[in-house]
Amino acid sequence: MLPGLVRTDAPRGRTPVVRVPLSNDHLSAISAITPDGRLRLLVQDRAIRGPDVVRFLRHLLRHLPGKLLVLWDGAPIHRGRAVKDCLAAGGAERIRLEQLPGYAPELNGDAGVWSQLKRAELRNVCCRDLAHLRHHLRRATARLRHKRRVLPGYARHAVSHV
Repeated sequence: MLPGLVRTDAPRGRTPVVRVPLSNDHLSAISAITPDGRLRLLVQDRAIRGPDVVRFLRHLLRHLPGKLLVLWDGAPIHRGRAVKDCLAAGGAERIRLEQLPGYAPELNGDAGVWSQLKRAELRNVCCRDLAHLRHHLRRATARLRHKRRVLPGYARHAVSHV
């Protein structure tokens, strides 16, 4: 819920002040970007767990044709029992999972997406509650999806480093 603060203009001698209520509330998200620049996103009010990852993978299978190569970090939810069960139940026919190296943000196209969302689209946005944050995130994501050159660029940048 805390805003991502970036530099902004203000009258000389008057430092801008952002007042927000302190809260530990947050949204959790999992996302994917396709090589042609389509963004898929799952956002929820609680932590993402193994079953949520499986739900997202099934969403990708429903909406993206052909075989899928999924590159992701080494988070425990990506290696959990729910994901293994999904793959064993037939998901492995279309999905190939590859783990990114320990610290390699240049290989992760989604890192660019989240950086763009946080530092540009949602900069200095102060939300009063999770519904307000979800609304702003939805609008920011829609704006990003309309930037036709940005999303494919993140995917190309990641692939060029492989």
